[in-house]
Amino acid sequence: MWGEITGLMLFTLGFLYWQSSQKIKEIAWVATKRHCDELDLQMLDGYIALTRIRLQKVENRWQVVRRYQFEFSATGGDRCHGVITMVARRIASIQLDPYRIQ
Repeated sequence: MWGEITGLMLFTLGFLYWQSSQKIKEIAWVATKRHCDELDLQMLDGYIALTRIRLQKVENRWQVVRRYQFEFSATGGDRCHGVITMVARRIASIQLDPYRIQ
């Protein structure tokens, strides 16, 4: 019986973590899309990919820091890389590789 309860609790915790991660990824995607639109850039492929996740002490608190990579184009014929870093549910930074201005 305790094994079943423990298994159910672990499954629930895993599901809640996954759900939270998906929400954070959605926040990052919207911010990335908005940033590209403001700079008149085209976000390519319509996705961002998680490349790094770690615990880091931010403002004297341990926070989960996620780093997502994406691709964008300035001219329509090039592919450049960008990175968005999220601290918990906040945007820490958006960095773009150098790109050609039209």
